[in-house]
Amino acid sequence: MSKSRDEKLLIKFGSNLRSIRLRKGLSQEELSYKSDLDISQIGRIERGKVNTSLSILHKIAIALDISLKELVDFEEL
Repeated sequence: MSKSRDEKLLIKFGSNLRSIRLRKGLSQEELSYKSDLDISQIGRIERGKVNTSLSILHKIAIALDISLKELVDFEEL
């Protein structure tokens, strides 16, 4: 997979995370608190700047009260 494709996937995931967070009525700060993650990390994930781990995704899913599957279920490229 090319770097550009990786970046597009990360951006698409980040956009999906942001959309879910906003639908849940949470700010990045609130999600940060609920997931015990740094607010800057939430922002980097949402902007597609980092390729985060499965364990971090699991913490975010729990904080959003959704399944991990729902978190990663977005239209692929």
